Amino acid sequence: MTALEFTYALDQVSPTLRPFALKLTKDHEDANDLVQETMLKAFTNREKFSEGTNLKAWLYTIMKNTFITNYQRLVRRNTFIDTTDNYHFLNSSSDHVTYNNAYTDFAMEDIYAAIDKLQEVYREPFMLHYKGFKYHEIAERLKVPIGTVKNRIHIARKELKSLLKVYAPAEA
Repeated sequence: MTALEFTYALDQVSPTLRPFALKLTKDHEDANDLVQETMLKAFTNREKFSEGTNLKAWLYTIMKNTFITNYQRLVRRNTFIDTTDNYHFLNSSSDHVTYNNAYTDFAMEDIYAAIDKLQEVYREPFMLHYKGFKYHEIAERLKVPIGTVKNRIHIARKELKSLLKVYAPAEA
C-alpha cells in the first residue's frame, strides 16, 4: 500500500476515532490531541500495518495504547520516591490537598456569635429555617402569619450579613 493510499484509508476511518477518544479522555481537547497523536503514530508506522487486515481495529489499538502510556506518564510525573531507609511513594497531585479546619472553625465561631447577637424575635425563625423548616411550618409553630416569618428571616439575614461583612467576597 502506497503512502497516498494509506493516507486515504486513514482519512476514511478517522471520523470514527473521535468518539472513542472522547470516551477515553472525557475531554474534548484531550480527545482531539489523542486522535491527532494516533493518526501521527499510524502514519509514521504505516509499514507495520498488514494490508488486508482491519485498519480501524489497528487504529483503535494504537489509540488505546497511546492513552494508557500518556496516563502512566502523568501518574509517574506526580510521584516522588523518598530515598530514606523505607521507600515511600508520595503522590504529589494537587487533587489530594488536605486543609486544616482552623479557618472554618474561626468562621463558625463568628457566625454563631453573630446569631446569638440577633434579637430573639429574629433568631428563632431564622434558626428554624436554617434547620430545614418550611415557612408555613415556622408560622404554625410560632403562631404568626407567614409574611411575618418571611420578614423576620429576611431581617435576620440582613443583620447577619452586616455583622459578618469581613467574610464577604472581595469585589473586583
